Amino acid sequence: MAQIPRRRRLEEGFTLIEIMVVILILGLLATIVVQSLRGATDKAKVTKAEADISEIKTALDRYYLDNGYYPTSDQGLAALVTAPTSGQIPSNYEDGGYIEKLPLDPWGTPYFYQSDGNSYVLKSFGADGKPGGTGKDADIDGSSS
Repeated sequence: MAQIPRRRRLEEGFTLIEIMVVILILGLLATIVVQSLRGATDKAKVTKAEADISEIKTALDRYYLDNGYYPTSDQGLAALVTAPTSGQIPSNYEDGGYIEKLPLDPWGTPYFYQSDGNSYVLKSFGADGKPGGTGKDADIDGSSS
C-alpha cells in the first residue's frame, strides 16, 4: 500500500495578523503625510492671495496714474476690467482695461475693496472670510497709504 506523503514544508504565506499590522503601519504613515501636506496647502493659499493682491495693486496704481483717482467703492474692482459707467467716469481709461479678469481669493471669496478715490483698502479676509484672525484665517492686507 502506498503511503500518503507527508508535507515536508509548511505552506508559505502571511497570516491575517501580519497583513493587519502592515495595513496599520501604512495608515499611520499616510496620516502623517496628509497632515504635513495640509500645512503646505495653507501656506500656498496665503502666497497666492498675496500675489493676487500685488497684481490688483499694480492695476489700481496704473488706473490712478491714468486718471488721477482710484475707482470708488461703488465702482469696485470691476472698474479695472471694464470702464465704469457710473460715478466719476475716467477720461484716460486704458483700452482693454487694467487687468484681464478679477481673481477670487484662494478660498473662493471676492477680494474686499473700499475706496473714496484718494486711497483704498484692499484685502482678503483669509480662510474664514471674517475680519481679523490668525494663521490661515488672518487678513491679507494690500491697502494704500
